[in-house]
Amino acid sequence: MTEGDPPGMPAPPADRGKVAVALTYDPENDQAPRVVAGGRGAVAEQILNVAFAHGVNVREDADLAEVLAAVDIDSEIPVTAFVAVAEVLAYVYRANGRLPAAPGEDGPGGTDGPHAG
Repeated sequence: MTEGDPPGMPAPPADRGKVAVALTYDPENDQAPRVVAGGRGAVAEQILNVAFAHGVNVREDADLAEVLAAVDIDSEIPVTAFVAVAEVLAYVYRANGRLPAAPGEDGPGGTDGPHAG
């Protein structure tokens, strides 16, 4: 763990290599996003290949992937990762057209969209 890490965050392993973690979140049924797949090396490559093949948007964040890789499969993400995962989910939802762009961003619902008043 480094000085800038929030308390409670596990220290990433020394050998970071390629890491991939897949999350799912159903706001109607889940209290928090859950880890549904995770792995390193060849397994990480397979997770990414499946995601790309199915048109799943992928966000690269090595530090967050390390934290989430320590979470058991089918477990909710730790509270300490909520903010970072919320940013990733917002990015993915916007990329999929399921969430308007945040104020000040270009794209649907952003600065290029209709303006009230």
